[in-house]
Parts: sequence; C-alpha cells; structure tokens
Amino acid sequence: MAGPTKAQRLMTLNQSVEEALKNSPQIVRMRLSLIRTRELLNAQRASLRSNFKLNLNPYQYSNNRQYDEFNQQWFTSESTQSNATLSVTQPVIWTDGTITLDNTFGYRDNYSSSSSNSFEGFSNSLRLGINQPLFTYNRTKMTLKELEFDHENAKLNYALEALNVERQITQYFYQIYQKQMELITSREEWGNRKKSFEIISNKVEAGLTAKEEMLQAELDMMSSQSTVQNNEVELENIKDNFKQMLGLSLSEELMVIAEVSVLPVDIDIKMATNFALLNRMEIRQREIDIETGQFQLIKTNATNEFKGNLNVSVGLFGENEKIKGIYDNPNDNEDVRFSLEVPLFDWGEKKARMRAAEASLQTSEYNLQDEQKTIRLNIRKVDRSLKNTLMQIEIARKNEENAELTYEINLEKYRNGDLTSMDINLFQNQLTQKKNALTNALINYKLELLNMKLQTLYDFEMQRSIIDDVMKYEMIQ
Repeated sequence: MAGPTKAQRLMTLNQSVEEALKNSPQIVRMRLSLIRTRELLNAQRASLRSNFKLNLNPYQYSNNRQYDEFNQQWFTSESTQSNATLSVTQPVIWTDGTITLDNTFGYRDNYSSSSSNSFEGFSNSLRLGINQPLFTYNRTKMTLKELEFDHENAKLNYALEALNVERQITQYFYQIYQKQMELITSREEWGNRKKSFEIISNKVEAGLTAKEEMLQAELDMMSSQSTVQNNEVELENIKDNFKQMLGLSLSEELMVIAEVSVLPVDIDIKMATNFALLNRMEIRQREIDIETGQFQLIKTNATNEFKGNLNVSVGLFGENEKIKGIYDNPNDNEDVRFSLEVPLFDWGEKKARMRAAEASLQTSEYNLQDEQKTIRLNIRKVDRSLKNTLMQIEIARKNEENAELTYEINLEKYRNGDLTSMDINLFQNQLTQKKNALTNALINYKLELLNMKLQTLYDFEMQRSIIDDVMKYEMIQ
C-alpha cells in the first residue's frame, strides 16, 4: 500500500471503542429504545399525580318549541347559560382507587311559556367522589411495575449491546492490525524476492546459472507483488466495515495502533464463575422474565373474575340570583353505588389460559437455570482456550525464530549458487507463514482475554470489576 498522501487518523483500541459507543448504528438504536421506555415510565409516574382540568362552556343558547304531554299543550323554552368545571383527579396507587373533586360554577337564564316561572342567577356544585374496585388485583401498581421492568430491561439491553459492540470493534480492530502486519510481511517478502531476482539475474548474465532460474525468480517476485496488492485490498475492505461500525465517513483515512505483547494472566476460575453469576445482566433479564410471568399469571387469573366496584360521592349545591347568596340555602347531594360482577360459566377458558401462563412461567424459570449453566460452560471454555493459546504463542515464537535463522542461512547458500529459486522460495514462504502465525496467536490471546472480561464482567489484566464501566453505558449522552 502506498504511503499516506493525506493525514491519517491514528486510532488505538480504547479510542475505537469510545467512538463506537457514541456513533455506532446499533448503539444509536438501543439508545432510542432506552429513551422510549424511560419516557413511558416517566409518563406513567406523572399520571399518578393529581390531575387538574378545567372545562369551560362560555356561552350556550337554546330556543325550543316542545310538547308537554302532562299538561297537553305546546310550550316554548328559552335558555341562556355559561359554566365552568374545575376537576381534580387523584389516583391512589395503594388501593387502585380514584378520588375526584369537582366544582361547577355557572350562570343560567331560563324562561318557559308553559309557566310563569323563570330563573336568572348563579349556581355552584361542589362534589367529592371515591371510586374503588373490589375483589381484584391492583392494576395501577402492576402497570407501573411492568413499565419499570421494561425500562430496566432496556437499560440491560443497552449495556449488553455496548459490550457486544466492544467485542465487535475489538475483533475488527485486531483484524485490521493483523492485516496491516500481513501487509508489512508481504512487502518484506516482496523485497526479498526482488533481491533474489537481482542475484539470479547477475548469475545468468555471468553465465553461472541457467536462464530458467531467472524466470522462476521473476515469477516468484510477481507472485509476491500480487500478494501485496491482495493484502492492500483486503485491508481497505476491513477498514470500511470498521468505519461503518464507528459511524465514520468511508472517505476518512485511518490506521490502527496496537500493542500485542502478551503477559500471562492468572485467572481464578471459581472466582470468575461466582462473580459472573452474581453480576451478569442476562441473569437479571431472566429474573425479570420470571417476575413478568408471575404478573401474567395474576392477569390471567382475573379472566372472568368475580369483582365489585364501590362509588361514593357527597356534594353541596347552591343557587341564587346573586353570587353572594349561592349557599344561603344549600342542598346536600349524596350518591352511593355498590356493584358486583359474577361470572357463571366460561367453558373452561380461564383454566386453559392459566395452564398456558403457567407453562410460560416454567419456561422462564428453565431459561434462568440454562443461562446459569451456559455462563459456567463458556467461562470454562475461555479458560481452557487461554491456557492453550499461551502454549501456541510460545510455539509460534520459536517457529518464527527458527524460520528467520533458516532463511538467512539458506539465502547465503542461494547467493553462493548452492540452492535453486524453488528452494529459496520455500524458505521464504515458511518465514512469512511463521511471522503471520505468531501475530495471529498474540491476537487470539488478546481476544480471549476480552472474551473472559465480557463473560465475567471482571478485568483480570487490571484486577478490577468493569460493572461500573458497564453501568455508564446506560447514561444517555
């Protein structure tokens, strides 16, 4: 790949993760979902406060010709009125009831041709009412709790998606680093092929070797050049995917800077497992599923339920031609209503729905147990993989040293004419493979360490919990 002709953006792994957590399309979608559940919860909490409402009827006029069946005559009624009603409604979350306070103040001018009586004056009606459901579950409290669970679940999903983005970004980051190293190695190989071609060309010109050797060396050099070009194309393709995840412009030039030196990390598998089971967000999500399943049981049990309702209201009404005298001769208003709803026969609907809800709850309980087993299993797998990768790193490091030494020895033999182009080509390919194998082994160890961190929510390199880091993902920027 040609040297940079314009400024490149140099990115470390931490910078890449931070950038993705701000602009990644997945994170943006999860953040919007989190905002939605948060605002729905805020709206529900607001609805439990006192609600004030003012209804205004500034002017109403009617002039109607009607028939009075009792007096067997037609009459004309004319009415002009205006009124306003102030209502205060207060839900009671502890009982699922509602308390209302209404006050209606108005002016009325009535005239009827069937009677010499008419009225023009003011009136005021003050009423306090209580509505209380009976023999049923508290719907207000359950709705609030469900929205709280929805919001908590959205926060957990947001944090889990952030961890998933961190994993993907890290994988892409090291893929880019890996491809950058492969590109460097392929360029070194190409340079070595050029030197080999120059050596054999000089020998052919001096008549010391056959021309076929030069043709083979030229072919090897062209193959190395093609490998360089392929690596450049693959690197740019991976970079584009990386930019998409970061939310960057595809035209922006970037290069990753990584430190892949490896220091073995001691991991207490028992501590890792216990810490994960206590803190993994998937466990809490399964617990929320169980709690919402229990809510569903309660709702289902209320199908065709026996229930009642109590309405009680008391009020004071007054009217007078003048405002000051409205309550000179007041009237009391009382209203008490008690009703019952008694189901008789539902053809087994409730029992069937209850069995379905119980099966769903049992599924959620099983999912919790399975999630715990899966966490234990994955941690054990990652621990074995880490130990195995450490051994692979040592082997790859020794293989690279041996391949480097072998190539230098045989290159000297090639210069002296003791080896053919085919022979030196094999040693060059071996060196390239061993260099790439060491880079891959180092990256694999880094990725497995990240996997262990995400599986346990504990950073064994830094010997610290990352729960606080995860919780910051819940914050809306």
